[in-house]
Amino acid sequence: METNEKKAGSIKKFWSTLGPGLITGASDDDPSGIATYTQAGAAFGSQLLWSALVSYPLMVSIQEMCARIGLVTNHGLTGIIKHYYPKFLLYAILFISFPSITLNIGADIAGMGAVGNLLFPAVPAFSFSIIFTLLILYSVIFWSYHKISLILKWLCITLVSYILIPFLIDVNWSRVLQDTFFPTFTPDKAYFMALVGILGTTISPYLFFWQASMEVEERNEKRLIVDKKNMDNMEADVRGGMLFTNVVFYFIILTAGTVLFNGGIHNINTVEEAARALRPLAGDYAYLLFALGVIGTGFLAIPVLAGSLSYMIAETFDWNEGFDKKYSEAPGFYLTMGLSLLIGLLIHLTGISPVQALIYTAVLYGVTAPVLIALIMHICNNKKIMGSYTNNGWSNFFGGMTFVVMTLSSLMLLWYALEK
Repeated sequence: METNEKKAGSIKKFWSTLGPGLITGASDDDPSGIATYTQAGAAFGSQLLWSALVSYPLMVSIQEMCARIGLVTNHGLTGIIKHYYPKFLLYAILFISFPSITLNIGADIAGMGAVGNLLFPAVPAFSFSIIFTLLILYSVIFWSYHKISLILKWLCITLVSYILIPFLIDVNWSRVLQDTFFPTFTPDKAYFMALVGILGTTISPYLFFWQASMEVEERNEKRLIVDKKNMDNMEADVRGGMLFTNVVFYFIILTAGTVLFNGGIHNINTVEEAARALRPLAGDYAYLLFALGVIGTGFLAIPVLAGSLSYMIAETFDWNEGFDKKYSEAPGFYLTMGLSLLIGLLIHLTGISPVQALIYTAVLYGVTAPVLIALIMHICNNKKIMGSYTNNGWSNFFGGMTFVVMTLSSLMLLWYALEK
């Protein structure tokens, strides 16, 4: 009995240490990310499973730096860039970030609406999109930071559905283990573009801004003191959050690689196509879990996307900001969020399909990611900004690796986009 109580206490303690890192990591597996991972699995089976292992330390290194910036300085990433770097750099990042994030929001809203329509065909997809958008907007405006963060934290559990699916179907586990630990490369453009897509989805610029700003909210809400214990908790949170997102995207690729690839379906453009294709091949339970996971991750990711943009705009123009404030206290912060959601909702009325939106988003993210990674590393090595909490050797090593990998990925992506 005492042992069970100790185990329960340990689990509760670990759960309590998880916060911004878990939410940031889980939001990375948004509907548009799910589409990217599903396409990778459908096109190449289990060949790209190894990317989950390789990308993990890269994600952890950058998100830990962003979290440390927020915790140490009590400012978001935009505020630090504004204070210490040339203004043109700040405005250039903002100029690229606004369309990229709103396009991402649009793709996610459309994906949620389409999957809602699959589950309830009598209701049009756009009606679902409107309902979901209004629910998200209401929650972020009228609920407190504590309530929002708690709900986002529990929404992470919806991602467990993707871990369960492979256990409902027949999987060649020996092949899976081989592709996980002994990569095989297909020397063609499609393979490398799938890999670039995975990297661009997992290491997204909007997550950098969100992570730093959420640490500020967490520090102020809990009145944290910057010390070794809180730093250790932050690092555990980031490592746990990034591990969770990578495990989930690993299992999404595994599901698509097992069911769709082996079923002869090699081209998936949207999440509703993926859900529809799964049903006859994997059964109703797998289909239902996949569809519900898309809606759950949308509710998790869209507030993160819209929130990261609101933090950026508010810090740029010195507006009051934060989910801990009421609308009357931070109108610019919430109006930015509402505007980004409205634009995202209406994007498909312009004739831009969710697939096109994702391509444009990937290109824009690809342009900003290497620049931001270089900036984050420069900030984290600046004693004037970070004091005694500058990078250690391992942080610089993995940060440098991330910069190189994302620069090469961005160049490949731009080359591909121009060639098209």
